[in-house]
Amino acid sequence: MKQTFFLVLLLAIAAGPVLAQENEDPTLTSAVEAFRKAMIDPTKADLDKLTMNELTYGHSSGMIQDKAAFEQALLSGASDFVSIDLSQQTMHVVGNTAWVRCILSGVTNDGGKPGETHLSILMVWMKQKGQWKLLARQAVKVVPQ
Repeated sequence: MKQTFFLVLLLAIAAGPVLAQENEDPTLTSAVEAFRKAMIDPTKADLDKLTMNELTYGHSSGMIQDKAAFEQALLSGASDFVSIDLSQQTMHVVGNTAWVRCILSGVTNDGGKPGETHLSILMVWMKQKGQWKLLARQAVKVVPQ
């Protein structure tokens, strides 16, 4: 399965400049917004609807979670977003695969400890049965310019 993911990711990156749609896909934009809201007020049903079973979720700390660990962290409050603002969002759709980049600024309360986070995010989405689902997400800390 890992080989398939990396093959899809590699093909999306390689074909992106040639095949990418420069206009935003309204259904993808809606999925990203629904995911943002689900990160703030998570339910298992919402998270399952928006993510693939093969989800790989990378944190800026280097920690990698599968779908079960990602959901558990949100649902238990170990990872708790009070608010999330996404800015500088760009997206490219290649067939049934898309990547979305954005800057995430958020207020957190992870495990009851208040904080703030500023991250550069890359998400890989796949369209299944007419619905966009998150396959992969990687975050890195925003470097001050």
